[in-house]
Amino acid sequence: MSAMKTLSLMKGQQHFCFRYEVGQESKVLDALVEMVNRRDLSFDWFDAAVLSHQLGEHLAKELKTFLPKKAA
Repeated sequence: MSAMKTLSLMKGQQHFCFRYEVGQESKVLDALVEMVNRRDLSFDWFDAAVLSHQLGEHLAKELKTFLPKKAA
């Protein structure tokens, strides 16, 4: 089973939360675009940018685990 990650955004009284498995980041990005296009949500491109930034930070942490350790 892959590790689960969470993205979260509080906007006024609304809380947007996305849980996804590592490796499914492209599906998260697709979901953000779908939410921006929904007229019944107050979710906009800025909100999508904030969450995609969080996604990038999660990816950066994952990539660091593949880097060799520096010699002391």
